[in-house]
Amino acid sequence: MSTTLIIVLIIVVFLLAGLRIAQEHERAIVFRLGRFAGVRGPGLYWIIPIIERQQTIDIRTKTVDLEQQETITKDSVTIKVNAVLWFRVVQPANAVIKVANFHQAVYKLSVTALRNIIGQHQLDEVLKSREQINRTLQQIVDQATEPWGVKIEMVEIKDVEIPGSMQRAMAREAEAIREKRARLIKAEAELEASEKLTQGARQMETSPMALELRRMQMLSEIGIDNNTTTVVLVPSDFTNAARAFSQMAGQPAAGA
Repeated sequence: MSTTLIIVLIIVVFLLAGLRIAQEHERAIVFRLGRFAGVRGPGLYWIIPIIERQQTIDIRTKTVDLEQQETITKDSVTIKVNAVLWFRVVQPANAVIKVANFHQAVYKLSVTALRNIIGQHQLDEVLKSREQINRTLQQIVDQATEPWGVKIEMVEIKDVEIPGSMQRAMAREAEAIREKRARLIKAEAELEASEKLTQGARQMETSPMALELRRMQMLSEIGIDNNTTTVVLVPSDFTNAARAFSQMAGQPAAGA
C-alpha cells in the first residue's frame, strides 16, 4: 500500500469522524479547545475531531411537575400546593454556558417562587384567584430564567390541599351564606306580597262590588277542598235585601 493511499485514508477517516447530525428539535453547542465556537444544527454539520467537542440541547417544550409544597398563607393557614411548569430553551448557548444544570435550576427556582407567592396571599385569594397567581408566578420565574436562555411558557397551580378542620369551617360558612340568601329571598317575597295585598285592599275599599266578587271567589276556592262544614259570613245588607225580596214575592200570592 503506497504512502499516498494511506494519507488519503487518514484524511477520509478524519473527515468522517467529524460529521454530526442534529435533529430538528436539537441544537449543538460547539466548544473549540474549551472556548465557545458556535451553535450548530439542525441537520448535518462537521466539527474538528479532537480539537472540538459538542453538547446537544433539546429545545422542545418540557413539562415539569413541581412536587407538593407545604407552606403558610398570609392569614396563617398551612396548606399543601403543587403545580405544573412548562418551559423551553430559546438560547441554547446561554443554557449551557451561564448555568450548570438549567433543568435543576429552573425547578428549584420555581418551587421557591411558588412558596413565596403563596405566603403573600390569603387562603381565599389562593382558592379564588388562581389565574392571577399563575400569571404572577410565571412572570417572576420567567424574569429570573431569562439570562439562562430559558422561556417560561406557563405555570398552573394543580391542587390546593387544606386541613380538614379548615374544610369543615368553610363548609359551615358556605351553609350559613346559603341560609342567609334563602332568608333574604323569602323576606323580599313576603314584602312584595304584602305590598300587593295592600294595593288590592285599597282598590276593594273604593269598590264594594270588587270586595263582593273577591268574597265569591274565595267561596269557590273553599268549595274545591273536601270539607264537611263550611261557615260563610254573609253581609247584613245582602241578608236584608234577600228578606225584602221574599216579602215582595209573598204579597201577590196572598192577594190571590
